[in-house]
Amino acid sequence: MTVLARSIGAVLFYLFLGELAAAQTSDVKCQPVNTSGMAQTLRCDGGITITAENGAQYTLNDTNRDGRVDSVELGSQAILLEVPKVAKGKRFTVTTPQAIAAVRGTKWAVDTTAQKTSVFVVNGRVSVGRRSATRGGVILGPGEGVDVEGTAPLVVKRWAPARVAALMARLGQ
Repeated sequence: MTVLARSIGAVLFYLFLGELAAAQTSDVKCQPVNTSGMAQTLRCDGGITITAENGAQYTLNDTNRDGRVDSVELGSQAILLEVPKVAKGKRFTVTTPQAIAAVRGTKWAVDTTAQKTSVFVVNGRVSVGRRSATRGGVILGPGEGVDVEGTAPLVVKRWAPARVAALMARLGQ
């Protein structure tokens, strides 16, 4: 019953906030800590922080059923994640229509549309691959990003400061 009550509470909270990011949760423990005109921030058990652009469509998941979010399905717009180092053999993933980004601990942003997913690393390292492929991914380091679009090759690039600033501004950073 607690799960149902928490789920109903989360739905009412997000309906009340209207245009803010629309998150669905699957029994994860996250609390809203900041809502600005541009973004909403959630703090989750395990030290995970998720900042979602207003209007972002995403679902938080607990795939190993330990009560902590360990993956996000992002359908549209952008999120910024801070994930502390996780135990060996475990990963935190973000899945979009085009890509899967996985880490063991870092701070990074994922921005997606129906045609393209962009991943940018603030610090740490992020593995990015196509959702439909089991190989051929890339590893991003601080200041690097990649665009996953159609069948174009995954090319790691150092993002221009203007591109980084524009994305971070959408996330209230």
